[in-house]
Amino acid sequence: MIVNDDGDRREVDRVVAEAAVANVTVVDSAAPHGRCCAANTGLRAARGEYVVLHDDDDRWHPAFLGETVRWLDEHPGDIGVMVSTAIIYEEHDGDRWREIDRVPFWRGMTRISLTELFEINRAVPISFLYRRELHDIVGWYDESLDAVEDWEFYLRVIPRFPVGFIAGEPLAYWVQRPTARGAEANSMFELGDDHVRDDMLVRDRELARWVDKNGAGLPLYLAHLQRQLREDLRNLLVSELDARRPESFRQRWQGRLRRASGRR
Repeated sequence: MIVNDDGDRREVDRVVAEAAVANVTVVDSAAPHGRCCAANTGLRAARGEYVVLHDDDDRWHPAFLGETVRWLDEHPGDIGVMVSTAIIYEEHDGDRWREIDRVPFWRGMTRISLTELFEINRAVPISFLYRRELHDIVGWYDESLDAVEDWEFYLRVIPRFPVGFIAGEPLAYWVQRPTARGAEANSMFELGDDHVRDDMLVRDRELARWVDKNGAGLPLYLAHLQRQLREDLRNLLVSELDARRPESFRQRWQGRLRRASGRR
């Protein structure tokens, strides 16, 4: 299924016809609002047992669907399965994009960990095949977010359901074009500010729910520990500077460290 989010429908139909792929359905967004709404439009129209989001600039290894479907058929208790992923870097070369490098995305990863997800997103949509029924249980992608909606979705899924992982050779390719702008750009570069803002929005929202239920004691204590850790690190660095650096250098860095720790 292809979701046309306010694009030229005639151009979409032309590309689909040229591809000559059977059983392709094109759905137009009723109210185009970007990739998150487009994803939900396609998912609501989907009728298959399994679903996966395939951004227009990402890719799969030819074995991706066979291996992931086989996994879910053989592991009925798993709500979905993720695969090892590679980042493909591309640069513009005339009228096309050319691959210039390929590196592992989280080298050595063998499972999807909730602990690690709390720190940073370690999965991308192109790597995750899951059962369509999941949305009937946990809901859709959060359309109030302009970015990190996949991460927020995983945070709702992983605590409640087992998700498999196929390690080894990458079966999904996350394409990145750091120099691209506009429609050809990746959201992590084009929407960098949105990623920072929405990452903090999700964290603050979940923290507020926790505080409402449990009180602010533990977060206040953890914030104190974080401040104390910064202070201890500052003192350690100052001690090292006292022992090794001239007076003028030491005074300059002491001032910078005070500003970095919030002290004047």
